[in-house]
Amino acid sequence: MKKEFDVARLDVKAFAQAGAALAEATPLAQWPRLTAEAAQATPVAPPVEVRWRAHGEMRGNAAGPGVPWLHVEADTELPLVCQRCLGPVPTALSVDRWFRFVADEATAAAEDEEAEEDVLALEADFDLRALVEDELLMDIPVAPRHEVCPQPPRLSAVDDDFDTAGADKPNPFAVLEGLRKGKPGSHKD
Repeated sequence: MKKEFDVARLDVKAFAQAGAALAEATPLAQWPRLTAEAAQATPVAPPVEVRWRAHGEMRGNAAGPGVPWLHVEADTELPLVCQRCLGPVPTALSVDRWFRFVADEATAAAEDEEAEEDVLALEADFDLRALVEDELLMDIPVAPRHEVCPQPPRLSAVDDDFDTAGADKPNPFAVLEGLRKGKPGSHKD
């Protein structure tokens, strides 16, 4: 009999002991934090899908019984905002990472600094989808941009109306000069 595992409430130890595997391909809309990072899609853009797979295994160590390990792979092509032209730029995100699970948060914090793999605390209800989303979010580049922008970037910080907006106002220094010299019509009585 094959055991079913719930990705939102995964028993990592049982998953690893079973040598089980899970995989999904789901629409971006089901990933709220990734969706918040995405640029507004154009009507002709194909729907974005997040694909991921995970498998667990027990690995022995010299100090005692085996410990649970989880291998996670995920990829998607997220439309981000180009930092040059401000248009959407499809950005490939990819994750391929191993996680080792330990008894508690204190042990995880102590061992994570020195370990090559990521070290996480075992939880009774581990949210595998949240881990996948976290890893994809960390893969987002700081300043996404096109190699060559489809539209030339707008390099002007000045509005067309900027120069004409102040043209119809009198120069305050000219008004003061007129007051000082007592010219008629330069001040109101």
